[in-house]
Amino acid sequence: MTRSVIATANAPAAIGTYSQAVKAGNTVYVSGQIGLDPASMQMVEGFDAQTEQVFRNLKAVCEAAGGTLGDAVKLTIYLTDLGNFAKVNEVMASHFSEPYPARAAVGVKELPKGALVEADAILVLG
Repeated sequence: MTRSVIATANAPAAIGTYSQAVKAGNTVYVSGQIGLDPASMQMVEGFDAQTEQVFRNLKAVCEAAGGTLGDAVKLTIYLTDLGNFAKVNEVMASHFSEPYPARAAVGVKELPKGALVEADAILVLG
């Protein structure tokens, strides 16, 4: 099985010892994305804006891997406030269509760079 690293300037650069995504065979493992603007590497303001940016960043990495958000089979959403769960559903619905991927939503104490939301994905291409 071939393994390759996926990288794009259209999503935030990795800020640690990880890759934006790794493709193994026809499966792509997308690292967690937070609401960083890839051009400035600054966090966008507010939960709504961060959530939109998270999905734009995921989309950019998916496209760099040769896929789309529609190829996602599993998402994990991390929230510092589970009270924002309904808003995540609303934003997600604007970026995905049925059949939706499997998903978990996890409440966490904090996220990198003070983010309010983070999401990672697994894609299957082809």
